[in-house]
Amino acid sequence: MAGNDTDSCGAPAQEATPADYDTRGQVVLAGKVTGSEGPVGGAFVRLLDGGGDFTGEVVSSADGDFRFYAAPGDWTVRALHRSGNGEASVTAQGPGVHQLAISVA
Repeated sequence: MAGNDTDSCGAPAQEATPADYDTRGQVVLAGKVTGSEGPVGGAFVRLLDGGGDFTGEVVSSADGDFRFYAAPGDWTVRALHRSGNGEASVTAQGPGVHQLAISVA
């Protein structure tokens, strides 16, 4: 869509999230998808709740970055790409940036 900062799945354009990012009291799950040759752009990054249910999806930026806003709790983030798949889990007990690194192979 011309003039719109969203990607093909309707999610906001992804960018790196610094550790001092102002979350405005929200839980932010952020990180980078990497592969054997560095950052992986264009990966489908899915957010799964503590029960394994799908709750959201974004496409990683050209630099492999992704970000989700979530509730406190247990989360799994899964990256799917033609070069491979990977996942990471996090327990977010409160507001702030919770960093994840996902390696796809």
